[in-house]
Amino acid sequence: MPYPRVGHINFLNVLPLSWSYAHGADRELAITRGVPAVLNNDIINHRLDVSNVSSIVYARQSEELVVLPDVCVSTDGDVESILLVSRKPIEELQDDKLILTAKSATSHCLLKIILRLGYGAIPNYYVRHITPEDPIPEDATGSLLIGDDALWLYYHQQPGYYYYDLGREWKKLTGKKMVYALWVASRKFAEESPELLQLVYDRIHHAFATGLTHKKEAIEAVLPHKPFTYEQLDHYLGPTIRWELTDEYLDGLKTFYRLAHEMNLIDHVPEIRLAHVRR
Repeated sequence: MPYPRVGHINFLNVLPLSWSYAHGADRELAITRGVPAVLNNDIINHRLDVSNVSSIVYARQSEELVVLPDVCVSTDGDVESILLVSRKPIEELQDDKLILTAKSATSHCLLKIILRLGYGAIPNYYVRHITPEDPIPEDATGSLLIGDDALWLYYHQQPGYYYYDLGREWKKLTGKKMVYALWVASRKFAEESPELLQLVYDRIHHAFATGLTHKKEAIEAVLPHKPFTYEQLDHYLGPTIRWELTDEYLDGLKTFYRLAHEMNLIDHVPEIRLAHVRR
């Protein structure tokens, strides 16, 4: 029987899982690594059986997917790795030109919700490749960056720009926790291969736990290749980033979906269907 095809968005926000994959947790799994936009597309088009994906992807494809319980990428407030960088204060944004990173979909919706409902702004959005070294193109007022690029920028802020953490802005707007990514399975795979689904769920759940018990080793392993200090990553990887999909985080996710629907960013508010696995 072929190994289950598992996507892995290899950002620092899942470093405990990445470390475990590199230390044997990937056995009997066919791992595909990529950025959210690519893996989001791969799971939708049945090139993957399970993957972590931008949480908005589930809302748009909920008839085809089920959510793995107990694991996500989330925060209760600051996220540090989803940043709006602007030439003017956020309160002054109106119909300005904003550039969105091409790497993610959830962050696009999150920014649109925050600016519209929190500040009454309806900017003109354009998707384009941007870099943290040159975060705002000359023809734009601001940019949205995510992931390791945004985290680097969080610690290397340039004078003259305004920086806004979207996790903090979401908490200020709604009072809720925020779920940025989910682990989902193709419904077809879940129904036809429940034993393999259980294997993947067990492996991911155990890998996170193992990676967190080896957090020091995991951080030290990436320091030679990443432009961060140990202290920065130690703070980022819990208490900042969280991975448990509890009822409070599900409540925040449902709020996100409701507001996204009210703004016509998704065509319906999905029921969150959890995969049937032994927990």
